[in-house]
Amino acid sequence: MEKPANLSNKVLQCIQKRRSCRKFTAQPVEDYKVESLLKAALWSPTSKNNRPWHFVVVDNPQLLGKLSECKPHGSAFLAEAPLAIVVLADPSKSDVWVEDCAIAAILMQITAEDLGLGSTWIQIRQRLHNEKESAGEYVKNQLKAPAGFEVASIIALGYKEKERAPYSEEYLLPERVHRNKF
Repeated sequence: MEKPANLSNKVLQCIQKRRSCRKFTAQPVEDYKVESLLKAALWSPTSKNNRPWHFVVVDNPQLLGKLSECKPHGSAFLAEAPLAIVVLADPSKSDVWVEDCAIAAILMQITAEDLGLGSTWIQIRQRLHNEKESAGEYVKNQLKAPAGFEVASIIALGYKEKERAPYSEEYLLPERVHRNKF
């Protein structure tokens, strides 16, 4: 069946356009946009509807600076972001909390793109802050998060300093798609 000429898939367009953004303007993110990001996360699907995730919204510049030091590589740019959402979970609620948190994180990023914001996912789980402390423990200490919780990631958010070109059709890897057998 051929695709109708007037068919527009806004979700696919957001996925195609979403690129990691590590340089943001100083413009604060409006509260209504933060609320939309949180709705996307809180509506995200989870295994058995256990909803093990928790989200900490961070817009305090000093705290963003501290969080930017959570690991030696790949987080320094957070100091200049106007907003971050830390994705944590209570592992006692679900054995697949990692997947549940990842789904919530990407839905926030797609929503951010739709709202005209840039975003980047910062891996925290299984990363080190230093030789004695994990990045997750460091982040939990900064946020005063409960014992027993785990930090999955931090999503840096804000208005993009510059727009990157969307992915093109050439970026797709059709040879990685298999039908009915490998």
